Parts: sequence; structure tokens; C-alpha cells
Amino acid sequence: MTEVISPESPRLAPSDYHAFAARLELKRAARVRRRLMWRRALVAFAAVAVPAFAAPYEWPALDIGDAGHAKATVEPMPFEKAGDSFPGSAFYYLAADDEQLTWAPGLGEGIHSDTEPAPTSFGEAVGPAARALRIDNSGVDRTRAEQCLTAAVYYEAASEPDAGQRAVAQVVLNRVAHKSYPNTVCGVVYQGSERRTGCQFSFTCDGSLARVPNRLFWERAARVARDALSGYVYSPVGLATHYHTFAVHPYWSPKLINVANIGAHRFFRFPGPAGESGAFRFAYVGGEPIAAPNPRSNAASVAPDPTLDPLAIERAYEAGFKSAQAGSAIPGGSMSPSLQGLAPTRAAPPPVYSAEQQQRGGDAVFQGGNLPQGSAINPEYANSGRWISRPGT
Repeated sequence: MTEVISPESPRLAPSDYHAFAARLELKRAARVRRRLMWRRALVAFAAVAVPAFAAPYEWPALDIGDAGHAKATVEPMPFEKAGDSFPGSAFYYLAADDEQLTWAPGLGEGIHSDTEPAPTSFGEAVGPAARALRIDNSGVDRTRAEQCLTAAVYYEAASEPDAGQRAVAQVVLNRVAHKSYPNTVCGVVYQGSERRTGCQFSFTCDGSLARVPNRLFWERAARVARDALSGYVYSPVGLATHYHTFAVHPYWSPKLINVANIGAHRFFRFPGPAGESGAFRFAYVGGEPIAAPNPRSNAASVAPDPTLDPLAIERAYEAGFKSAQAGSAIPGGSMSPSLQGLAPTRAAPPPVYSAEQQQRGGDAVFQGGNLPQGSAINPEYANSGRWISRPGT
């Protein structure tokens, strides 16, 4: 029961009556507001709950546009439909479109014939694809090869995308495999660097090596070099052995076959036999020289060196190829002596022995004539398999 205090009550001093009345009025207003809020909440709940309980099966779902009504049709992939599939088609349709590398670490990956056409560029066939050239040893040869290839990728294509850098690395390895170029990575990269002009890669003789490399870009080029030396093949350039930027137009450009335009470079391969698979041997033999330019010689001529001229190399190789097919040796006067080693020969000349060795029999001593013949049969086995006596006789 609430006690009512009147102004006449002796418990309340006259000076405190107005403060007490104000507090009492505030409490009464607060109770009224709470009752009004509860009534509004009950009305809202009834407006929502009563229709739901009255017709539970007609309550509409919360839809966003036609998201609840549209049915997406999932079309099967080509390799999932009968008649459109073939062995390996799942990988063919699901592989990334920008994948350009062929990894050939072992059996089952990257296997192809040497004469298999590489991917096309601008509607023209790139030609035969390169094969993996691996330098697996971790000694001096591997270290030097990686340094030289990294330098070539960095100074020739540091600002290029990955495709441009891998294409440059592939050209270097294609030259290593070609019979007309040195068979080492450093030998190819620094070929002609001792000359004042005519070096095969311009950065080796134009002063570019005096600039300190940017560490970030050098590491990027080193990654490309490591991949190439570990077996990656950048197939879009095929068997290209030359390239140049779009800013120049060398004299040999119209005479070689343009196989691809990647980044800021155009890539070329030899026409004829020098550009076919038979001119390449993707087998590393080692023997890397020092990873540095050759010592500069003051006597180095500014005249073109025929051994570095791509057109001269192509002509020499073709002449040697025709001579080898005819079964004859390369005539000494048919080409420059400096180019005779660029062309393939049919067979090595017979060895020349000293007079003492000639008296001992010459080449016959090394032919193994005294070895037992493979068809010889010991006497006790001579009649093996024959009838001792025929039945009925």
C-alpha cells in the first residue's frame, strides 16, 4: 500500500515540499512511458503473429528479386560429354590459358618428338620445339652457368615480363645445344666479348657490366635462370637462336625465320638444316669457363668476324650438311677455314700411326681380331640337339 504524504504532514518540512513533488511527478511520468511502450510492442507482435498463425502455409519467403526462383543451368565440360572427349582432355580444358612452360623432369611429363611443331605465333608455325637441357651437378659448372645465364637475362630483359625473360634464357640454351656455337652457357653468353664490336650479346662489350645490378631484379632473373637450367623449356620460341628489339633492324633479320614476338623482342631461327632438330644436341657436357667477359685485346679488329655472322654460320652449316649427305669430306677451299668447324662432317679421318706402330700391325692391333668368335661352339656341344639315332632305324 502506497503511503500518501500531504503538505500538512508533520514529517515533511515546508521548505522541501516542492522538491519532493517534482521527484514524485518524474516517477509518475516514467511509469506512464513504460506502460505505453509495452502496449505498442504487444500491438506490433499481434500484427505479425496473428496472420502467421492463421495461415501458416501462405507465409511468403523473404526473397531478393528473383534469386529464389531462377535455376542456373550447369553445362558439362567438353571432356564430360560423350563424343567430345579424348585421352588427356580433362587437363586440356582445365589447364590455365597462360601456361607456356613445359616441364620435363622425367618420364610422363613434357614428352614429345624432336620434330613436333611448337605452338603457333601470329598464325605461323614456330617449328620444332626445344628439349630440356639440365645441369644437375651442383659444383663449379652449375654455379658458373647460373651466373652467366642470370647476367644474360638481367641485362637483356630486366624490364621484360616473365615470358620475355624466359624466352631470352631459352635462346641461350638453344645456342648451347647448337653445333655452331660453344657448348657451355658462359661460352655462349660471352662469345665475342674480347672484341671492340661484334659481341653476341651487347651487354658484354658495351659497358653495361659496369652498372651495379638492382638486387630485386637480379633475384628475379636468377629464378628464371635456375628454372631453365633445371629443365624448363619455353616452347613459344621453338629453336630460336637470335633475337633483337623492335627498335633496331639488323641486316640478317629478313634472312632468318621470325618465330615469335614476345615483349620488346623478335625471335628468329635459322632456315634450312641449321634450324632443324638435327642441328641441336640437348646434352650438357660441362667445362664452363670463368663467368666473366673474355680479356679485351687491343688487336681485336673492328671488321666482322665470319664465325659470329649468323648468315655465314647458316651457309657453312648448309654446305657441310650437303657434303655429309653426299658422303664426301668438306673441301678445304670451299669455305673459310674459320667456318669449317661449324658444319657437320660424316666421319672422322682415319688415325695416323708412327712407323713403330705400323710395324706392329697398325690399326689391326686395335681391332680385336684375336678375340673368340661369337659363333664358335665347343666340340662337346657340337652335336647338341641332333638325333643320336632316328626312331625306327
